[in-house]
Amino acid sequence: MDVNISVVPHAVAFAQVNSAQQVLQHLSRLYADVYRLDADEILEGLEQRELLGSTGFGRGVAIPHCRNSGVTRPTMAVLRLSKPVDFKAADATPVSLVFGLVSPENAGATHLHALAAVSRMVRDEARLSALSDAPDADALFGVLTNQFLRDAA
Repeated sequence: MDVNISVVPHAVAFAQVNSAQQVLQHLSRLYADVYRLDADEILEGLEQRELLGSTGFGRGVAIPHCRNSGVTRPTMAVLRLSKPVDFKAADATPVSLVFGLVSPENAGATHLHALAAVSRMVRDEARLSALSDAPDADALFGVLTNQFLRDAA
């Protein structure tokens, strides 16, 4: 099943934060600013998911995610952190790349497929390096866009 994940240029940013909680707060504000979602609802959804277990994926990546009635398809926001933060990942590696994912409330399998698409992308060493080495948000967006277009083909 192909997953169409929405990501727009303004939803990709570099961020200066000091904790996993600040990452979630920054993501929720980014979703509010870019996708016109309620920041408090997004923050609550992300926090509730983190209570179930860390979304620290490993290898310096976190994939905080939740569901929300304000979106009609999986929607991504991406942060590259100026300094890594502890996200309680299983491999104990601090996180420097964050892929926020918000899916529709009843997305079920679509949400899981979107999470799998992101995890496949960051498991590939060359792709992860390209994302980590992007010099600015525009370049990071370009790497993401090329990746999702390549996977859809």
